[in-house]
Amino acid sequence: MIVLLGPSGSGKSTLLNILGGLDHASAGHVWFHGNDVTAFGDDALTEYRRRSVGFVFQFYNLVASLTARENVSLITEISDNPMDPAEALALVGLEARLDHFPAQLSGGEQQRVAIARAIAKRPEVLLCDEPTGALDSQTGTRVLAALDTVNREFGTTTFIITHNAVIADMADEVLLFGDGRITGQRHNQVRAAPLGLSW
Repeated sequence: MIVLLGPSGSGKSTLLNILGGLDHASAGHVWFHGNDVTAFGDDALTEYRRRSVGFVFQFYNLVASLTARENVSLITEISDNPMDPAEALALVGLEARLDHFPAQLSGGEQQRVAIARAIAKRPEVLLCDEPTGALDSQTGTRVLAALDTVNREFGTTTFIITHNAVIADMADEVLLFGDGRITGQRHNQVRAAPLGLSW
């Protein structure tokens, strides 16, 4: 679990987009299982994103006309070894909301559907850009608890971008950003429980 912490414009999202194969690096390399992602062509990048990377954004990007289960199924239908959508939703605590539409869900529930959708293909890397940015503290901690569960139970390497220094306490590693550079790094000997955080 790695938290990227810093002000707006410090380079956090740019790094995440490069790691996820959404943006091309102007210099340097990204290595994944011995392969240089920065050298991939478009087809290889598409395969990398499809097979290995899950994305969670601040805004949920759910399809309004589809239920929670159907939103997750969008990913499972194009994945090699997906979870059952109901299993992915249960993992984030939404087993009772499978057949609800986004408009029938709270903001936190919609974000947890987005997490379920991202993890349903069993990605090795989960990239989360301000996943609690639009949520209050209580709702945000439930979303963070879902990410923590995925990280611990599946061993999914998880990156979380945030402006919120409190969230850094739940990480193994914290990368501090400023002016387009990593300005510091720290290791937490003990990870804080997400449900114990407040801001």
